[in-house]
Amino acid sequence: MPKNTMGTKLPRKLEQKMQIVGEQIKLARLRRNLSIAQIAERATCSPLTVGRIEKGSPTVAIGIYARVLYALQLEDDLLHLAGADELGRRLQDLSLINRRRASKKI
Repeated sequence: MPKNTMGTKLPRKLEQKMQIVGEQIKLARLRRNLSIAQIAERATCSPLTVGRIEKGSPTVAIGIYARVLYALQLEDDLLHLAGADELGRRLQDLSLINRRRASKKI
C-alpha cells in the first residue's frame, strides 16, 4: 500500500513559492561562494537537507530553514514573515469602526 503523503502535499501556489525560497537560499549561498557541505556544517544538518531546502521541499522543518538562514547571515529575513499582513489590518480596522445611532428624541 502506498504511503499517504497528503500531509506534505501543498497547493500549487505554495509549492511554487517554496521553490522560489529555495532558489533564493541557493543563490545566497552561491554569492557567498560556499558549498552545500559548508552550509550544512554551519547549520548542523546534513548536506542532503540543505539540498532539499534549495529545492523548496515542504518536509524540511522551519527550524532547519532558520539555521540555514543563520549560517548565511540572513536570519533577520525571518522577521519579514507575515509582517505586512495588510488583509489582517484591514479586517481589524473594519471591526474598530463603531456605528453610531441617532440620538433618541423624546
